[in-house]
Amino acid sequence: MTIKSLTTPLTEEQVRALTVGDTVELSGRLYTGRDAVHHRLHQGTPPPVDLHGAVIYHCGPVMVQEGGRWVCKGAGPTTSAREEPYQWEVIRDHGIRGVIGKGGMGEKTLNACREYGCVYLHAIGGAAQVCAERITRVDGVDWMDLGSPEAIWHLWVERFPVIVTMDSRGNSLHQQVFDASAKALSGLRA
Repeated sequence: MTIKSLTTPLTEEQVRALTVGDTVELSGRLYTGRDAVHHRLHQGTPPPVDLHGAVIYHCGPVMVQEGGRWVCKGAGPTTSAREEPYQWEVIRDHGIRGVIGKGGMGEKTLNACREYGCVYLHAIGGAAQVCAERITRVDGVDWMDLGSPEAIWHLWVERFPVIVTMDSRGNSLHQQVFDASAKALSGLRA
């Protein structure tokens, strides 16, 4: 298996070269963003960080302060479908090149990936501690008024493992699995 190593921020060319099924190891900065962040951005509030070329991680990390600095103890992906109403606009308006989560996203996000050059990257659900081991430091947090899990955390990662499950060509592994399952189910009913 070939692993593609990429460092954030990502370019459109790097993203458009990825296809469904590619295994990627990300290094550099990730920003977390869940429901409240997406809703606030949707309402027109400017982001406190430059998201152009960024990868946003659907994650509510477990953070503790040790020695006057934030340390991440758990950083597993959260279900991405909740962001579907807003994700396409965040991709369009802020130049995001990657979204990490679990469970996939819908047609609006897939269309935005195709049109604006973005990919959906699947992280391993249920492995919050393993994901946290790839976070080398936390160097900031914004919008803490939303609560710790909903804030924008600035995470530095090294070789963070993800798989491309929605690419910029309009391919979706999630849709392929759904279609194959529907076909198998209809065969059982016959």
